[in-house]
Amino acid sequence: MEILPFLLGISVLFFFAAIAFFFWSVNNGQYDDLESPAHKILFDDDDALIPDDIKKSLHADSNVEKSAAKPHSNTSFESEQR
Repeated sequence: MEILPFLLGISVLFFFAAIAFFFWSVNNGQYDDLESPAHKILFDDDDALIPDDIKKSLHADSNVEKSAAKPHSNTSFESEQR
């Protein structure tokens, strides 16, 4: 039982250290923005990791897909109606 005052003193020191750490973190802005870190994972920042030659081929492929998806202004259907 003679260790009880020692353990009580240690626990009080830990309590005040935790309170001091909490106020320090609040004053330094640790809790200012809680939403952005959760959304940062969704941002696409892989462009720096892709080599340039692959970027060019991906860009060319996307242009082909876009042009294939757009109907041309002079289609056979329009020319038959005229």
